[in-house]
Amino acid sequence: MSRGAVDAPEPERSGGEPRRSERVPGGGTEREQSRRHLVLIGLMGAGKTTVGRRCAEALDRPFVDTDDLIVAQAGATVTEIFATEGEKAFRAREHAALADAIASPEPLVIACGGGAMVDVENRRAVRDTGFVVWLACAPDELAARVERDGTASRPLLAAGPTAATLARLEGLRAGTYEQAADARVPTDGHDVDAVTRFVLAAYRGACEGAMP
Repeated sequence: MSRGAVDAPEPERSGGEPRRSERVPGGGTEREQSRRHLVLIGLMGAGKTTVGRRCAEALDRPFVDTDDLIVAQAGATVTEIFATEGEKAFRAREHAALADAIASPEPLVIACGGGAMVDVENRRAVRDTGFVVWLACAPDELAARVERDGTASRPLLAAGPTAATLARLEGLRAGTYEQAADARVPTDGHDVDAVTRFVLAAYRGACEGAMP
């Protein structure tokens, strides 16, 4: 990955903890690093909201989902915004919501929408202000998750088969996730507790490894 991002290791079946991330974004002291936002990126269904809430609880900091900010500011659902304003307008709202979130002086856990990293300014913003973790997952597994939860609230899945659409989106977006991420955590076949442990280990490892 272009920023020296590293894959979080697969969980050890014996219950051992993953090794720490090797990269410290931006340098600085451990205290300064611990004040950075923890930012989760990845495709829909990767677990950004669920894992993000768990991480926020563990770190004792607020959790923000940019989609929730957009809905609150627009007074309409994501599906309604796509239908009435179009995707371009939604992306503009997404850019503004992310800018609002990362401007917080209080460190947050932020879950970004699946398409947010396509915007180069969004990638630059999260790189500059946060430790960015890409929750990666195979399209077939993502499809099973979103179909189980329901696709009505996901307008990009309205046009065709879920797995094929997610595979297409992965092809379009994987490069942008790589450019933004400090660490990549595979979520396939892992429960929420395990993924949360890997994300926190990568984040805390970066903080503990910061140079004075």
